[in-house]
Amino acid sequence: MRVLLINTTEVGGGAAIATSRLKEALIDNGVKAKLLVRDKETQSLSTVGLGGGGKSHPAFLWERLSILLANRLSRHHLFDIDIANAGTDVTKLREFKEADIIHLNWINQGMLSIKDLRRILDSGKPIVWTMHDMWEFTGICHYVGDCERYKTGCCECPLLKHPGRHDLSARIYHKKQKLLEGRRIEFVAVSHWLARLAGESRLLRRHTVSVIPNALSVNRFSLKDRTSSRRLLGLPAQKIICFGAVKIDDPRKGFKYLKEALQILIEQGTYKREEMHLVLFGQVKDETVLEDIPVEYTYLGYVADDDQLSTIYAASDVAVIPSLYETFGQTVMEAQACGCLPVTFGGSGQEDIIEHQQNGYLAQYCDAQDLARGIQYALSSSPDPQMLRANVVKHYSEDVVAHKYIEIYNRLTHSEA
Repeated sequence: MRVLLINTTEVGGGAAIATSRLKEALIDNGVKAKLLVRDKETQSLSTVGLGGGGKSHPAFLWERLSILLANRLSRHHLFDIDIANAGTDVTKLREFKEADIIHLNWINQGMLSIKDLRRILDSGKPIVWTMHDMWEFTGICHYVGDCERYKTGCCECPLLKHPGRHDLSARIYHKKQKLLEGRRIEFVAVSHWLARLAGESRLLRRHTVSVIPNALSVNRFSLKDRTSSRRLLGLPAQKIICFGAVKIDDPRKGFKYLKEALQILIEQGTYKREEMHLVLFGQVKDETVLEDIPVEYTYLGYVADDDQLSTIYAASDVAVIPSLYETFGQTVMEAQACGCLPVTFGGSGQEDIIEHQQNGYLAQYCDAQDLARGIQYALSSSPDPQMLRANVVKHYSEDVVAHKYIEIYNRLTHSEA
């Protein structure tokens, strides 16, 4: 069986990492899998690049310009939306022609246009489409926030500077509606929460949506000794709390709630300021986000190496992930695999991974007071690292996830025969 996975980037971003891990898992389980990307970032022989260019790629630039013009030259949420008006016709590629299954993933920012997607659907090949966010069932956005217009048909989009009944979101929504009408696509959501939202949408309510989580390379995230890990990172002998994100200053990652929770713990006298130490990792563009942190902290910058991430989690007493919503919750799973108890908000994809006060803590949504209780719970607990890791291996290892997809591939190819 030959499977062609398609994603915009190879390793840049959560969807890229998940897709690359799935490709390797499929290969390890006997599938002839290749990954087609706009931006090839490694030397992997099983990854095919279209020439790259990143955010200087002509298709990406044309899409941004189109959004800018439609928004009357306003940069309002310019990089938070995608309209898929430019991309590459991949159906002419040898890799596409040889594939038995086409597996779409995150294909925005100039990878595939709606016209390109129509060509793929018209090819007659079985299509699997994994949703890593909400773009597939909205007009133009990747995260709906409090907006519920995707349920009936997008318009009056809050991400546009000049929303209206026939705005950009409404026009793209209509194009997606025409694209998907009468099509047979095997949609996959990475969490039950995301699948529920997809099922409520007007675009996908008539489509079947399966749930398959992202895979974790369990061999790359390992249990390590806490004392030696702290020594290696130069951390003090205090209560260590870690927080990481691709962009720490992204409001969606909820760093402000962590700062509030730490302040609550201090003011309530639960812990003294000098008893806690915060470890931060990820990119920071707006450095004001690092102001007013109520405890001493160590900032490690962007960390891409899985072994170093394992060391950070192993060194920590608790990993706090206060995201406003996550379609899955990759860092939650990574922390558990390294024996570190995660604390996060409930209400989105993390609920698939955490059983409250068993292998983590699910705080009330956007409640800094309950987040503080969760941190206190984790710091006063003595979880069994082996138990935390065993749960991840059982449900999210590469082999487990790969076999779930192979079952879908087999069903689709047999039904086509």
